Amino acid sequence: MNITKTWKVSKYHAVWLIFLICLFPIHTDAMENGGVSAKAAVLIEQSSGQILFGKNETQRLPMASTTKIMTAIVALEHGNPEDIVTVSKEAAYTEGSSMYLHVGEEIRLESLLYGLMLNSGNDAAIAIAEHISGSADAFADLMNETAAKIGVKDTSFRNPNGLDAEGHFTTAYDLAMITRYGLSNPAFQEIVRTKTKAVELDGRAGGRILSNHNKMLKLYPGCDGVKTGFTKKCGRCLVSSATRDGMQLIAVTLNAPDDWNDHTYLLNYGFHTYKMLLMTVPDQEIEVQNGQSLLYVIPKEPAKLLIKKQEESLYRLEIQWNERLKAPIKENQSVGKAIVYKDNKVVEKILLIAQNKVEPLIPKPSYMEILRKFFVSYNNHLQRG
Repeated sequence: MNITKTWKVSKYHAVWLIFLICLFPIHTDAMENGGVSAKAAVLIEQSSGQILFGKNETQRLPMASTTKIMTAIVALEHGNPEDIVTVSKEAAYTEGSSMYLHVGEEIRLESLLYGLMLNSGNDAAIAIAEHISGSADAFADLMNETAAKIGVKDTSFRNPNGLDAEGHFTTAYDLAMITRYGLSNPAFQEIVRTKTKAVELDGRAGGRILSNHNKMLKLYPGCDGVKTGFTKKCGRCLVSSATRDGMQLIAVTLNAPDDWNDHTYLLNYGFHTYKMLLMTVPDQEIEVQNGQSLLYVIPKEPAKLLIKKQEESLYRLEIQWNERLKAPIKENQSVGKAIVYKDNKVVEKILLIAQNKVEPLIPKPSYMEILRKFFVSYNNHLQRG
């Protein structure tokens, strides 16, 4: 419930208010652009992909090292984390951010993935690409194939590390959907939420300490990923995710001078405005026509609805049983549905299924049936002599 308080401001309070505004100035440019400094931004809910906030979210822009989100996805889908990768000269000498690989070093693919996502290692990206596909170019083709599989249409990869390249671009929305796809993989989730990681160095376990560049993991309660990026051409790029009360949000900013504050603003907006409403069906024990036992009913899947908090009272649940519930009933058989309404408009249907089977009653034989069976049995006895 939102509670609004009305404050009476005295002249004394007004002086202090002016002082505080001067001490902590409001970023006017950001406020005029929907609360964010970024050239493009989007906020989505993870399970549904629903857009909660957008600003130029379909504009094609370069993405810097947020590229590595797709690199990690492809590596996890096409490689074995326990694979041993031999670092090439090309990988070790890659420019830019690094996990400081050495030529000829042998290192596990999983360790390279941590170096890729925590240290933003360009060297790790090339080593991964060469191991999976033989070359960075061939790996970029695989990245584009994966983008097509995810269903994004305004993204093109030219390399696995995000260094400036002609034809290497995405949109804030596409990058959010790529991240959403990645977060469905538990291994990806684990990597991107890790703050520090000790991996092997020249074969020595724990000899190399990696630190995550994503400050949101420390700055924002509930943050659980994802990736930073920067080049002079791209500006500051950032993808973050955070989970509270069973709802996970994904925020993306491209070319954002004030990205940490942008993401705090976006995530705060999402958690303040929306909630995940779990429409649960009360336990049901139903008498079944001609049934030997009661029928226990459960929803096939619980319905999770993303709603605005202020609209929660507009939702209601109504249960409708199948026209005739008569034994026999099989386990998992459909027996009805729970319908979710918002302002008398159907927004969701939840299938209700039988948790147990119900056998039909065995009817008691009639007096005439008993007599008939008796005479049949007696006649058979006489014939056997």
